[in-house]
Amino acid sequence: MTHPDRIVHSPDGTAIAVFVTGKAAAGTVPLVLVHGTTADHLTFRVVGPMLGRRRRLHAIDRRGRGASGDGPTYTIEREFEDVAAVAETLAAEAGEPVDVLGHSFGGRCALGAALRTSAIRRVISYEGAPAPDDRPYQAAGLPDRLRAHLAGGDLEAVLETFMREVVGMGDDGMAKFRADPVWPLRVAASPTILRELEAERARVASLEALGGVGVPVLQIIGTESVPAFHAATESLDERLRHGTVARIHGAAHAAHHTHPEAFLTAVEAFLDRDRFNANIPPA
Repeated sequence: MTHPDRIVHSPDGTAIAVFVTGKAAAGTVPLVLVHGTTADHLTFRVVGPMLGRRRRLHAIDRRGRGASGDGPTYTIEREFEDVAAVAETLAAEAGEPVDVLGHSFGGRCALGAALRTSAIRRVISYEGAPAPDDRPYQAAGLPDRLRAHLAGGDLEAVLETFMREVVGMGDDGMAKFRADPVWPLRVAASPTILRELEAERARVASLEALGGVGVPVLQIIGTESVPAFHAATESLDERLRHGTVARIHGAAHAAHHTHPEAFLTAVEAFLDRDRFNANIPPA
């Protein structure tokens, strides 16, 4: 296990591991990186070094995996509090709010955190929007099938079922994923999938709730992602006061691996828009 550079404690006492890389250029602020379901901080191993050319990066392991701890009970609010706690710690040190980039469920956590603290300046959510009621991410029977795989101890089946049915990964993608050195780590974290699928239905994580985020938000979407991601991104953008959408052509749910240059361009263009600071009134 990679040793974290620091530990930040969430309000419920859970230890959240933070991995620090990169070098801050003049005029940039710390950037917190929040991974998605099944992943850990290593999901940013491709774009991290690219973003780190100009920015100090603080990638976390979300609770329940990697070098982070876990609480006795789980709700998505605890995830929001985790990200907010990291942001507040870094903002206090920097003397100004920080930026947060989240992938998938991590994007949801970043949005939720932005409603709980003034320490977040801008949010980038890569396919992390809540799904509309009529276009859910998960089929009605998916949780039961995942429970059955968990009960049988088949963690690989849990992960593959999620990747195929929610993310939309096909046979070629699964073959590459299984051959990747991170596969065992993702399998080890697969017991967290079910709780996150259940938690995403909470009212505090709904379109109505997260649509109230007042800071500037960039949503990134791959043109080849499954329709549910497109519907969710569009629905959230309609509700945000200061929302922007960037589309990465040819990409799906893993543009930070498959289209890193395009991903970097979208992120940097958004974070370099200093006019947001001056032109947007307080929420």
